[in-house]
Amino acid sequence: MNKKISLGATISLVAIAAAITLIITMSFTLESFNGKISGIKELEENYKKLAEIDSRVRTNYNGTIDEDAIQDAIAQGYMDGLNDKYARYYSAEEYTAERLAGEGKLVGVGITVSKEESGYIQITVINEKSPALEAGLKVDDIIVKVDGEDVLKLGYDGAVSAIRGEEGEKVSITVRRGGEDIDFELTRKRIDIVSVTERVIDSIGYIRISEFNSTTLEQFNQALKSVMDDNVTSIIFDVRNNGGGSVNSVVGVLDRILPEGDIAYAVYKSGEEEVLGTSDADHIKLPMVVIVNENTASAAELFAAAIRDYDKGKLVGVTTYGKGVMQNTYTLQDGSAITLTTAFYYPPSKNNYDGEGLKPDYEQDLNPELVPKIGTLSDEEDTQLKKAIEVISASKS
Repeated sequence: MNKKISLGATISLVAIAAAITLIITMSFTLESFNGKISGIKELEENYKKLAEIDSRVRTNYNGTIDEDAIQDAIAQGYMDGLNDKYARYYSAEEYTAERLAGEGKLVGVGITVSKEESGYIQITVINEKSPALEAGLKVDDIIVKVDGEDVLKLGYDGAVSAIRGEEGEKVSITVRRGGEDIDFELTRKRIDIVSVTERVIDSIGYIRISEFNSTTLEQFNQALKSVMDDNVTSIIFDVRNNGGGSVNSVVGVLDRILPEGDIAYAVYKSGEEEVLGTSDADHIKLPMVVIVNENTASAAELFAAAIRDYDKGKLVGVTTYGKGVMQNTYTLQDGSAITLTTAFYYPPSKNNYDGEGLKPDYEQDLNPELVPKIGTLSDEEDTQLKKAIEVISASKS
């Protein structure tokens, strides 16, 4: 005989089941929930403080407020607060210039810079055939004035923007070098970045890669064909003063060099591992050496590490910079963008070199005064190149 269950009893049973489900799941979700609540509270406090500052300023400030400048400063301040030395905010104008540089094009004086501890601008890379190189600027010069304005007054981003400009326009830059301030006047120009150059030294192919951008692979293929057409018996790759660039670019170049296998990995905050690129079975079957130095960083270190990990070549020079982390760039609605560190990346050996760098197989230093001139030195001046030739010649005998 079937028994009917009242509506009230049904509701009670459903409520009991829901309560049991809640109890079972609560232990799994409470920690996550508390974390989210904590994050919301922190955001509320941040915005409350910002709103209070804004109110005080708008009530009392005896001056004109540049709303765009305020927005940019807030965004930059947020990124600075991450304590991620590779994080940064780009205004829409700066991001446009950054994208052009990644495409192998730029208008400017031909320098790559970073923010020095004092707030001034440190030159980290000088492009070949650039106004900066022609004028005599050097790596590690500290830019303290742009067009007569102190960099600290302009602000880092403002000063960097002031250095950029229209093709054909002049810009004056004051750099601090060895305690002395030196003035330079440069004319901005459009620069097609030549990231790969090649020549033959006796029977050795020499290929220098100054950065990894979207045009590097095409230039590398041309350079490789050129030296191979000369029937070279070995190859020296030079990635000194190469600050890195696109992971896709370096993976493409390494695919031409390495045998079949994985080239690089990324490990994200969640612990997830991703293969960033693989190589097919075609590879260069010649002895190789890679020259590195203290300014070899990021993707350039990955390049050197991968060649050594596959036992395709040895490293010559001095310990590299030590940047084994990967950044992603996110475009914002107004055309500006942020870049922040999102993962560690690893070469084929899965030995991360962040903060340590790559120790070369053959140590060889170079006169520090000559480091900024790498790529323009004579073979006799370049002690690291001489050592690389010595090492690769011994490997063939």
